[in-house]
Amino acid sequence: MNDLDPTFEYEPDVESHATEVEHGDARTRLAMQMLHQVRDSLNHVIQLLEEGDTARATRRMVDFVSQKKSVAGELEDLTGSRVLEGVFDGQFMVGSDGVRYNVPENYASKSKLVEGDILKLTIKPDGTYLFKQIGPVDRKRLVGRLGVDSSTNEHVVISGDAVYKVLAASISYFKGATGDEVVVLVPTSDGCVWAAVENIVRGN
Repeated sequence: MNDLDPTFEYEPDVESHATEVEHGDARTRLAMQMLHQVRDSLNHVIQLLEEGDTARATRRMVDFVSQKKSVAGELEDLTGSRVLEGVFDGQFMVGSDGVRYNVPENYASKSKLVEGDILKLTIKPDGTYLFKQIGPVDRKRLVGRLGVDSSTNEHVVISGDAVYKVLAASISYFKGATGDEVVVLVPTSDGCVWAAVENIVRGN
């Protein structure tokens, strides 16, 4: 028989495919089981705190943190993805590993991320970064004017005596121009460098 004969087509290895699906299902079930365990542990800590048993809650919380690290490692092994948590510094996520991970400006602008927000980063096997805001800090709203830093030629927002850096993507999205009134979000605690643009009112 000629190997190139179009009459005969290669039949896929059905058994092999079925095995891969079964393994995938098993990984999913195991991952769900581990996540349920973490949820139950956290609920237990909350219950102890509500009951005023801070000593047991503290011990349980230590166990929970240890369990969370273990689960993160096991999930990484199962899915091939790496999961990190970190703090947004206005441009980057400073990870728990001490590395600064670049947060896409479009995502940060759309999500109105504020300095101090807690983020979760999932690094997929293909290298794709997926960010998610999991712990927003308390924020307040300020009104200022859009200006330009003469030393960097970048936009800033001037509110009272404070000057805040803002992401270029936010200014571009709102089509901001120097002199426009800007509504920004900043942490309620003082001392931040960056502000998140909430809206821009066109100047006259």
